[in-house]
Amino acid sequence: MREAYRDQLGQLANQLADMCSMVGDAMALATRALLETDLALAEQVIGDDAKIDDARATSEEEAYALLALQAPVATDLRTVLAVIHAAESLERMGDLALHVAKAARRRHPNPVLPDSVQPYFAEMGKVAVKLAGQAEQVIRTQDVALARALDDADDEMDDLHQHLFTVLMDRDWPHGVAAAVDVTLLGRFYERFADHAVSVANRVVFVVTGKMPGYSTDEL
Repeated sequence: MREAYRDQLGQLANQLADMCSMVGDAMALATRALLETDLALAEQVIGDDAKIDDARATSEEEAYALLALQAPVATDLRTVLAVIHAAESLERMGDLALHVAKAARRRHPNPVLPDSVQPYFAEMGKVAVKLAGQAEQVIRTQDVALARALDDADDEMDDLHQHLFTVLMDRDWPHGVAAAVDVTLLGRFYERFADHAVSVANRVVFVVTGKMPGYSTDEL
């Protein structure tokens, strides 16, 4: 009985790791759709979002079943709670990739991004996909050092986002208000994607150490 229970916990972790891969792929395709004005890719991301939603629902259902039937304690309880919170973050990451894809579809056949900001989004897309991949590895290995290393990639995303605002705030911005609004929203989508990836990794730190990075035990 206990061995089957441990297997169920392992399956939950694997489901989360698979979700990381799904949202990373979604953001990679959404970024390509954005940069290449590719409607087919945008539609693929939009259509596949339901799979990410279903994966969250399955993970949560199984996690709540374990809470009800097994009454886990200590590390096992932290694992189940981490699954519930991380699945929510991963679904939001999928939604953020969805928003990028919808922006590409909404403006098609015209490009969403002015040429001057495309390099920023190309790099932000790479960082976002890297973060999703690192979060997947953290879940599979429970490597606390690797989890904490995600902060560096998140700082890289924050720097890109800040530089993007510098371009937008230039008094010589020639592309008008609509383009500025699009760029502002899209930049925020990538920044939040990165933040959620860090949150997922932090949940693994919580499982292993009993503490969330940046929080005292009283705040958990």
